[in-house]
Amino acid sequence: MDKIRIRGGRPLSGSIAVGGAKNAALPLMTACLLTDETLVLRNLPILADINTLCNLLLQHGVAIHLDGAGGACAGRTVELTARGVTNTTAPYDLVRKMRASVLVLGPLVARFGEAKVSLPGGCAIGARPVDLHIKGLQAMGAAIELEGGYMIARAPGGLRGAEIVFPKVSVGATENLLMAATLARGETVLVNAAREPEVSDLAHCLVAMGADITGIGSDTLRIRGVERLHGATHSIVPDRIETGTYAMAAAITGGELDILNTRLDLIASAATVLAQAGVAFTEIEGGIRVSRANGTLAGVDVMTEPYPGFPTDLQAQMMALLCTAQGAGMITETIFENRFMHAPELMRMGARITVHGASALVRGVDRLTGAPVMATDLRASVSLVLAGLAARGETTVNRVYHLDRGYERLEEKLAACGADIERIGGEGGDD
Repeated sequence: MDKIRIRGGRPLSGSIAVGGAKNAALPLMTACLLTDETLVLRNLPILADINTLCNLLLQHGVAIHLDGAGGACAGRTVELTARGVTNTTAPYDLVRKMRASVLVLGPLVARFGEAKVSLPGGCAIGARPVDLHIKGLQAMGAAIELEGGYMIARAPGGLRGAEIVFPKVSVGATENLLMAATLARGETVLVNAAREPEVSDLAHCLVAMGADITGIGSDTLRIRGVERLHGATHSIVPDRIETGTYAMAAAITGGELDILNTRLDLIASAATVLAQAGVAFTEIEGGIRVSRANGTLAGVDVMTEPYPGFPTDLQAQMMALLCTAQGAGMITETIFENRFMHAPELMRMGARITVHGASALVRGVDRLTGAPVMATDLRASVSLVLAGLAARGETTVNRVYHLDRGYERLEEKLAACGADIERIGGEGGDD
């Protein structure tokens, strides 16, 4: 397996372009199943997860045409046409690779009246059950059975509108039921809906396809079903997690980066916390400039929360940054259990971290030291890269296939800004 080797201690300087949001692109791609016309998505990131979903949609019978795969993100476009869908089964071999595959469930049931979708299985960062997806579709009139590891949903007469109150905020369930509701008879109200920018991006695309949705950006979405949706062209929102990650890369190395093709408002909560830690943000044309405000970083307390709170997908990166700050900071994770698995790896590099349940106390050290480390999930892997950029000596990050799920050409982007970083091809096996 590939590894990433980093020799740390170099401040980053230059510019990095952010791609379209992976967590927006995935539900947007499944939205093509709601119409027989072509959905055109611009600003598409090319990532392992995108390829996995392409393979899933292809086996459903979706025609996919990709333009500009080798060029800049802003010029990359995918055309998805679900006119020839002949198969409404999402098999285990594909769904197990990526939990977001479950997002085909709502669109398939809404348009075709049936779907057989594999349960996604376990996840390294804790259980993320699909019960809210199932209960929501049942409230809309679908009959759902669990059989042989599959969700078998049937609504031969179509779905009907319903009021669905989520007991907890769920991005995936909000997206699945939002898509399903666009073709349901009557009005659907989603209460305590997720407010993430990626959810709003999906809603805006659905409106462009002819859906009737109000309350976009709020925690209550009202969807009045229509008979059919049509094609549309939509540009994917910039990736706020990639934006926040590169902002922390600038800060942890004591450098200065212009992060382009993005917006400061997308990372408002993270920027507020980072400013308290001593990170300076300046809005520039087409993006933001990030550096340390006064040469040092300070420990701060952070709690992950649903949007607009601090994103759980930036928690691991924030932990790496606090490892190099003066003083101590407390990180409390409220979204996922088992999401501190990067802590022992950071401790191999000299970090002082004490984990107790859902909280981690991070005491800053003068300097991290390079070491061989192992990535356990997507965001944990990039936190180890950030730590390696700041560390003295050489760091080797193993299992970087996690990284490729969410960051496009990360080592190339960082190397272009002065990092001593390279990808090393593996010999096979589980490094």
